[in-house]
Amino acid sequence: MLPLLHYGCKVNQYETNAMIEQFMKKGYKIIEFNEKADIYIINTCTVTNMADRKSRQMLRKVKEINKNAIVVACGCYAQVAKEELEKIEEIDLICGVNEKNKIVEYVEEYEKEKNRKKIVTDVMKQKEFLDFGTTAYTEKTRAVVKIQDGCDRFCTYCIIPYARGRVRSRKIESIVKEIEEIAKQGIKEVVITGIHIASYGKDLKEDISLIDLLEQINKIEKIERIRLGSLEPTIITEEFIKRLTKLEKICNHFHLSLQSGCNETLKRMNRRYTIEQFREVTKLLKNAYPEVSLTTDIIVGFPGETEEEFTQTYNFLKDIGFYEMHIFRYSPRKGTKAAVMENQVDGKTKEERSNKLIELSRKNEVEYNQREIGRRLKVLWEEKEEEYIKGHTTNYKIVKMPYKNIENTITEVKIKEINNLELIGEPVAK
Repeated sequence: MLPLLHYGCKVNQYETNAMIEQFMKKGYKIIEFNEKADIYIINTCTVTNMADRKSRQMLRKVKEINKNAIVVACGCYAQVAKEELEKIEEIDLICGVNEKNKIVEYVEEYEKEKNRKKIVTDVMKQKEFLDFGTTAYTEKTRAVVKIQDGCDRFCTYCIIPYARGRVRSRKIESIVKEIEEIAKQGIKEVVITGIHIASYGKDLKEDISLIDLLEQINKIEKIERIRLGSLEPTIITEEFIKRLTKLEKICNHFHLSLQSGCNETLKRMNRRYTIEQFREVTKLLKNAYPEVSLTTDIIVGFPGETEEEFTQTYNFLKDIGFYEMHIFRYSPRKGTKAAVMENQVDGKTKEERSNKLIELSRKNEVEYNQREIGRRLKVLWEEKEEEYIKGHTTNYKIVKMPYKNIENTITEVKIKEINNLELIGEPVAK
């Protein structure tokens, strides 16, 4: 019996699902993570210090559930901090990013030999996308599909290029084949994810880009929605929008990774756009998709961020009017340029700035949701939650209504009220 747990991004989610599928094919039973198991696999994240800490805590905790279990640490944190993880006695096997697609083989080798192992290859030397060669397992009505790995941007705060390596794009035939298999399972929505999906195709011999791939996915029968993961703003051009709007399955929700609303801060971060360029991107999207939802990530307290710079960010975010903002307090990552920059911002200031932006984000979300009252929206129903059934609109708003057994169907509802930032709907009579 074996549980797998992942932290972090949708790429980790995809890879965890792919590892589950590998183990299931070999006859392993997958159970909940808090149950007693023979093997525990933690797919770690290292994007922040908090992610590192959570990974360490869980790796130690599972031995308390079963002291005789095999404990495996794999993924990004294992890749960049293998020496640190070797000091944790509870861990039996350490595997890096490149080792996930052979995880069953490594676990079974350990079971035979019982020798503590560290298998972490140099991800920077990996030139090609490592394909799991299987359709990732999912119990949900939405399937995550990984199209590329790695990042060449090297933002000064980010450890991920060192954990994931350079850009490696998955062959378009492999992606299409997996989504065709997903469609056969009756799943209606796919989420296109990767470490930096805007870079898709740049390393391939074929002249192909993200929009070319999306045009192919849009042709796959029975898939009704295509949702895009986080996008680099610079990929949004007039030509890109012109082609994108012809694809009727694309969801009108775009997550644009901004990080700061101040040009001086963006420059120190090595983000390759200005707030003026970003504003034009949001205008293109709002003109193309009238009911678009724009979401973003913001880092507060980046080294050197003055009160004036933060105020510029606050005013820019207020002006753009994102539906939702994910706010992160800057966390120094060993091995990055920002970690050794001067004028590090103190924790109290980070907390105050974070709270201001969280309050702004919540205010925006309430205002956006209030506009939906009385409107008719199409919802993909996903799961039961107490006496409700819950799902998402194309622009990623959560909708609930009194429970009906209609999981994995898309129906129209009329929004009648808001409850705790969620829209409450009622069926529309046919």
